Amino acid sequence: MRAFLKRIRWQRVLVVAGLAAVLASVPLVWVHVSSAPYRHAAADVPEAPVALVLGAGLRDGKPTPFLAGRLDVAADLYRRGKVKVLLVSGDNSRKEYDEPTAMRDYLVAHGVPAEVVVADYAGLDTWDSCTRARRIFGVTKLTVVTQEFHLPRAVALCRSAGLEAFGVGHDTSRDWATTTAYGYFREAFASGKAMWDGLVAKPDPRFLGPMETGVTSALRR
Repeated sequence: MRAFLKRIRWQRVLVVAGLAAVLASVPLVWVHVSSAPYRHAAADVPEAPVALVLGAGLRDGKPTPFLAGRLDVAADLYRRGKVKVLLVSGDNSRKEYDEPTAMRDYLVAHGVPAEVVVADYAGLDTWDSCTRARRIFGVTKLTVVTQEFHLPRAVALCRSAGLEAFGVGHDTSRDWATTTAYGYFREAFASGKAMWDGLVAKPDPRFLGPMETGVTSALRR
């Protein structure tokens, strides 16, 4: 009898663990399935007025290799005529740390005209960058650019923010295999917050502020 009860307890534990695993996987499934039709290679992504380039850190004031890769993809989209304006969105919450300016300087140094690069200085996370693109810069359609492992979440969040969003990713798996593997691992957890923000809470960005005309002005050139 004691052995039977013990077996029943273990079965309950396994059932609970199985249910927990299923529930934990739901956000990851959501970001991948909801974004799948809108993720493309640079050559076949639909044209959009704006590319939204998400920040990925600085090293000695310069873009990290991951961020440089994103910026290279965005510059390629501009040269292909897939986008007209590049909105670089990153962290400038501290005076000594200015992602958007470093991103703009990198693009200009690589041949992108300065007048088509617009900076969002309050893109503190993916949701903030997406919702600020719509609410602050007046963007309705864009292509979001980030690493491939981050792309499903970025596209899903931008579309949840009310944007007609597509996505093009930068592949880091060959040159940065370990970091890329960690990125995919991290996404399994980050997707939970993404689903909450995108489908339930839809929070205001940490910094909202007045409308900015930078993108609209650049598109009129």
